[in-house]
Amino acid sequence: MNESVASAAEAPLVVEGPEQFYKMPKEYQDLVIHQLRAHTEGELTGADDYTQLLYPMAPDPYERKMCCERAAEEVDHFIRGAEVLKDLGIDVYYMMDQHFQERQHYRTDAVRKIDSWVQRGLFSMIGEGAVLAMIEEMAQSSYKPIADMCISIVMDEYNHVAQGRRIVKQFCATPEGRALVQAELEGVWWSTMLDLFGRSESERSKLYVKWGLRKYTNEEARQRYCAHIVPQLRELGLDVPDDWTRGRKFL
Repeated sequence: MNESVASAAEAPLVVEGPEQFYKMPKEYQDLVIHQLRAHTEGELTGADDYTQLLYPMAPDPYERKMCCERAAEEVDHFIRGAEVLKDLGIDVYYMMDQHFQERQHYRTDAVRKIDSWVQRGLFSMIGEGAVLAMIEEMAQSSYKPIADMCISIVMDEYNHVAQGRRIVKQFCATPEGRALVQAELEGVWWSTMLDLFGRSESERSKLYVKWGLRKYTNEEARQRYCAHIVPQLRELGLDVPDDWTRGRKFL
């Protein structure tokens, strides 16, 4: 085999749009649709979280403003994903009429139980941080409309994570505040964050990697993110739990 043929054979898969999409195997099509359904639902539910849950507990007008801005971005992300699906003949705008409890593709019960501003900070710093890591993978998707869609979403999500980090850092500025963050980290949010990546042995995650829709399996993505976030938590004087299985739902 000559060099040019070899290079072509090793080139990463790129599916430019709907016309090429429908020429792909059904396995690829199903994975793309499932990923986009989960993504769009998660973004819309994120908007509900900001307006229905976090806005009312915000301690001052500035934080309420931030919740409104984040919610608007989440709705925009939903629209972007919904339009990619619409180009494939799939309408998910019905989600707009659903109560968030009816949505099952991307459900994180711990978010619904947030009842303090400390938890709100951890939710964004490490929870939305984990989601950002996943979206950064999607920004390299073999399905080009997904990759294109994610460029602006990644930029917005960095702001979400930064807001959470700011809140956590403010609490950690005092021993009393740091103790509150530490208790929430150990009690719920460390295990919740780890679970966001899904089951370690998920066969679907391996298929996503096979087709270039993701870069890493669930466990690989989890370990990479932990290597990123653990030093940040320790820099704030927080201790990461030793047992990474306690309280987990998806091992």
